[in-house]
Amino acid sequence: MEFLQNGTARRRNRRWPDEVKARIVAETLLPGASVSSVARRHGITANHISSWRGRAKRGDLVLPAPETAMEFASLVLGSSSQPSVSEPLASYPTEIS
Repeated sequence: MEFLQNGTARRRNRRWPDEVKARIVAETLLPGASVSSVARRHGITANHISSWRGRAKRGDLVLPAPETAMEFASLVLGSSSQPSVSEPLASYPTEIS
């Protein structure tokens, strides 16, 4: 009878620092990235990264600041010929052709 040595083929659970988890999660948020491709690149399961994404969503894992500058669209407010929600439509002339 042959016995396998304990510990030769033993799989160890890795411990990931929060900074590394946050960086990996941030990679999944880039345009065109998928959780499965990022997971393969880092040698972990997509479910693992999904749980880290859940932690980030709840605020338990702080993500790094984005590398690209954020841009906001400007909003131009002006007069409108459309009636406001508070005004009844009957007060505006109706044209039927």
